[in-house]
This record gives sequence, C-alpha cells and structure tokens, in this order.
Amino acid sequence: MDTIFLIGDAVMVLDDSLEGKVIGFGQHQYIKIETTEGFILEYKPNEIIKVSKEETPIQFNKSVAQVLAEKEPSKKNKAPLIKPSKKEQMIFEVDLHLEKIISGKHQHMSNFDKLSIQLDEAKKAIEFAISKRYQRVVLIHGVGEGVLKSELEFLLNRYENVSIQEANYNRYGLGAMEIYIKQN
Repeated sequence: MDTIFLIGDAVMVLDDSLEGKVIGFGQHQYIKIETTEGFILEYKPNEIIKVSKEETPIQFNKSVAQVLAEKEPSKKNKAPLIKPSKKEQMIFEVDLHLEKIISGKHQHMSNFDKLSIQLDEAKKAIEFAISKRYQRVVLIHGVGEGVLKSELEFLLNRYENVSIQEANYNRYGLGAMEIYIKQN
C-alpha cells in the first residue's frame, strides 16, 4: 500500500537527516518539501516517510539500517552494517536557475536582484552543506554569459576549506561547478 502525502504533512528523508513538510508536488510524481532549514527539495515518494505525532521520533545519529534492525525480531547471526565507500559519498546538488528558487514571475526584476537571489541561495546551500558535513556540493548555474559563474567563484574563494572545479561534463554539461569541502 502506497503512502498518500498531503500538503502540510510532516516528513523525514530516509537516506539523510532532513525533515520538513510537504509544500507541493512536482513533475514525475516528485514531492516538494520545505526542510526545517528553509530549503525546497524534491523527493520521490519512496525516499521520504510521513511522520505522525503518535510515533516516536527517529534519532538522526542512527542509520536507517539500525532503526529497521531494532524493529525486527532479534536474530543470532546479524550481518555487519555496510559502510559506504568514498565513491558513494552523497553529492548535494543545488540548482540556481531562478525558476527553481522563486515562484512567480521574475521578469520584472533587475539583473542585479536576480543575481543577488541566486548568490544568496548558493551561500545558504554552502553553509548548509558545511553544517551537515557534506564533502561535495554541485552548484548548477547554467551556461549563460558567465556572470553568475564568476560571482560564485568570487564568493567561494572566501571559504578556506573549499576547492572548486568543473562538475562532471557527462552529467551536468558546461553549466555546473563542483565544490569540495574539506571537513575537520
């Protein structure tokens, strides 16, 4: 039986320590959620769970495998938890196209206002990634004239533990940069 999600439902992301509420529905059956940090993200229905007030909250310092193992009857021969390899590290993707950031019409805005909104979103995303200890972030800036890209490079050069390179061409084309965050 599939879970039915309604706008306003409290949800948690299964593979990450994110929680929020359903704010809408996207294309291809994606569900838009607003995280408690204020980010708008989209997930497939099988990537999130609905949280009811009667259920005990999941502790985020535990993996999903540990939580599921606690709910199952105990077995004598438990398989060890699999630690993900460095190749399988989570990549935090942020699309900086205006239509992905703000709803409504943005044609009446000046170029400076548009750029400011995009840079603010990028800064929030980097701060979020640092606080959640992500090691890789992909900022999708698009091709355009290169103004946003150069401003992003200027912004990111202010961070000490950050290195920048072009993102994977096969996956993102020319319009994205990959940021590596060296966490202590």
